[in-house]
Amino acid sequence: MEKKSEDKPGVGFLFGLPSSSSSFVPLSNPSPPAPTLTSSRFTISSQLQNDSTKEKKKGKPVEIPVFTGFQSKLESQWRDVQWTEEQKKSLMKAVSSYRPSCKDVPQARVLLLGPVRSGKSSFISSVQSVFNGRVTNRAMVGSSFNTSFTKKLQSFNIRGQNGEDNTGLVLCDIMGLGDGETTGLTLHDILSVIKGHVPEGHKFSPDQPVGTETAGYVKTPSLRDRIHCVAFMVDASKISSYHKGFGSTFKQLREYISELVGVHQVALLTHVDQICPETARDVSNVYKSLSVRDTMNKAGALLGMSTSYIVPVKNYASELDLDLNTDVLLLSAVDHILQYVDIFFQDYAPRHTGSKMI
Repeated sequence: MEKKSEDKPGVGFLFGLPSSSSSFVPLSNPSPPAPTLTSSRFTISSQLQNDSTKEKKKGKPVEIPVFTGFQSKLESQWRDVQWTEEQKKSLMKAVSSYRPSCKDVPQARVLLLGPVRSGKSSFISSVQSVFNGRVTNRAMVGSSFNTSFTKKLQSFNIRGQNGEDNTGLVLCDIMGLGDGETTGLTLHDILSVIKGHVPEGHKFSPDQPVGTETAGYVKTPSLRDRIHCVAFMVDASKISSYHKGFGSTFKQLREYISELVGVHQVALLTHVDQICPETARDVSNVYKSLSVRDTMNKAGALLGMSTSYIVPVKNYASELDLDLNTDVLLLSAVDHILQYVDIFFQDYAPRHTGSKMI
């Protein structure tokens, strides 16, 4: 039976994860005569080489590459993604044509949930930019705020290509999780949003929890009012600097959300370009980056979530023009979310009639 979160007091959130340290043990070398450094390679006398008799006879030096440090980029992708115009068009068509399998629900509602400045509003604007064919800022985005720029529950219809009809997807923006009860959402209010009790445009206040006295409060929400999937947003560049209560808070939050029957959870790792120069230069390197892969593992540990639920994302920030690879990465993230939305309707909705929820 679902927990009655309305009887629970508001719970504030603290975030963090202790930074990890790494050490490097240099490779040991045998002790023949010290080599002479020439450019970026070692030049070693041919008398010390046993694998090239031809070079010995000629008396030519043999060059051996120098170890230059840790490998930062893999030769092949650790997830298979096609960075092509065809793949972009295919993903756009899939998102544009998506409709919930439940006939009583015209659009799937996905809640973006994460710390202040984790990139929730930027993700919404970036996804809509792909369909608009140009970079636009539909959701208001803060730039130098330490508190959440978004204060209300705002739902954004994702429109099809060139501003066509709405797709079957709505992305819901909400106040960011802060560092305490006076700066961020409470657990009670988050669960109220997921259950569908909170009206559109409601302004959150830690000292005024959502309840039956709230203006516009939805007493008996239908399936269409509910949240059908939660997407956690985590900033890759801040994984090791969040407040140390962050991990336990997210795990507690995920446990409560899981108790709401059938609400699946995924995660988006934002700002991956800020932790990997190769990815910043070319987004198609994201799945070759060891830095990104390592940070995804840290995000998984932080959220208590398998990395198979986590996808990297680069939002449009200072750019004025779209980039093919960035578009493919954003659309892949949306497609990932919709897979779990589908599971919600397949596993849950058929067991209910009249779309009424408890």
